[in-house]
Amino acid sequence: MTTVHPAYAQLRRVTDIASVMLENNPGMMTLDGTNTWILRAPGSDEFVVVDPGDNDEEHLQRVAGVGAVALVLITHRHFDHTGGVSRFHELTSAPVRSVSPEFLRGSGTTLVDGELIEVAGLRLRIVATPGHTADSVSIVIENEGSVLTGDTILGRGTTVLDDSDGDLGDYLASLRALIELGDGRTVLPGHGPELPDLQEISKHYLAHREERLDQVRAALVSLGDSASVRDVVEHVYSDVDPKLWPVAEKSVNVQLAYLRR
Repeated sequence: MTTVHPAYAQLRRVTDIASVMLENNPGMMTLDGTNTWILRAPGSDEFVVVDPGDNDEEHLQRVAGVGAVALVLITHRHFDHTGGVSRFHELTSAPVRSVSPEFLRGSGTTLVDGELIEVAGLRLRIVATPGHTADSVSIVIENEGSVLTGDTILGRGTTVLDDSDGDLGDYLASLRALIELGDGRTVLPGHGPELPDLQEISKHYLAHREERLDQVRAALVSLGDSASVRDVVEHVYSDVDPKLWPVAEKSVNVQLAYLRR
């Protein structure tokens, strides 16, 4: 029987190249848990791991146990994707590459927008997609066209923009860049199940963001420019469970910063 998401503690094959190991760390921000992606080209004995997860020894041991890891890539800085970087490097000795220098390990170097990484029979193109965080990237598996999106696009729901370094203008530009990659590309997200068409979901995300932005504008007209973030959240996110309002405040902070620029 073919396994489907969520399937904890097992390697679930998603495409000819990409398999996922779902970490058992569900939560408000992680949904069902963090997806650790494990890439293997046909005929290769080596793997590339994307986002080893947080500092969960059982999860890291399971991922390390798949075989020889040639390279580790990080989509963005959040702890649920990077907390286990040091321990995973100890387990595998594989170099770790990211945008942020703090996660580099071994011979790993900083990721550069547009670069093509050729390793273990894989051709992986880095696409800068900031907005969720300043250091967010997506990774195109050129061998088959699928795209690892980190938290820029999720398998369900929508992305929360980090109000410490997230930027709505950057995020809207990133969504447009993903749309331009074309249709028919499988989405391999940082959380949630895979999706069949990157262009379609990116257009949906873009429309949703623009709708929310219009709602925030309208809220400021109604409430006044001095309205608090919580006032705007209660006005705009009345359709969302109030338990999620503290999370929505992060996105509203980013939206207000965008509008006030």
